[in-house]
Amino acid sequence: MTNCPCGSGRTFDACCEPILGGTPAATAEALMRSRYTAFTTGNVDYLSQTLSTEARSDFDAADAQNTADSAKWLGLEVRATKGGGEKDETGSVEFVALFSLNGQRQAHHELAAFEREEGRWVYTTGQINPKEAPRQTVKVGRNEPCPCGSGKKYKKCCGA
Repeated sequence: MTNCPCGSGRTFDACCEPILGGTPAATAEALMRSRYTAFTTGNVDYLSQTLSTEARSDFDAADAQNTADSAKWLGLEVRATKGGGEKDETGSVEFVALFSLNGQRQAHHELAAFEREEGRWVYTTGQINPKEAPRQTVKVGRNEPCPCGSGKKYKKCCGA
């Protein structure tokens, strides 16, 4: 028994193999993991079948096959999931797929969106290299009360 390429820690036959064989993915994350596994096995038909109707119109099967065949797949890291459960209609999965292409190690970082079409999870769109919102800091004037709550002026407390 071999481990599943998706990195779930389960065997292939207990993880992605049934989904690749036609069993609907229970969650958005399970679909995303099976799509990664489809890349590692060169199953471009599955990649096309698991796209939303809208996304399928932009799908280039030859390009996907070329990527699947020429890359050496090194692993998958799921960073975050939002929604996408068994009872949800939409969800998102942030992941990083590691691979080597032409001897160069690369990472594909994406925030992927999923939704249900006719009861089955499908990939709709993705944001490549998602960025967090910039951190906002409040500038405290020297003569304003210190934000630490001491009751002193900022210049006599934390601003000293």
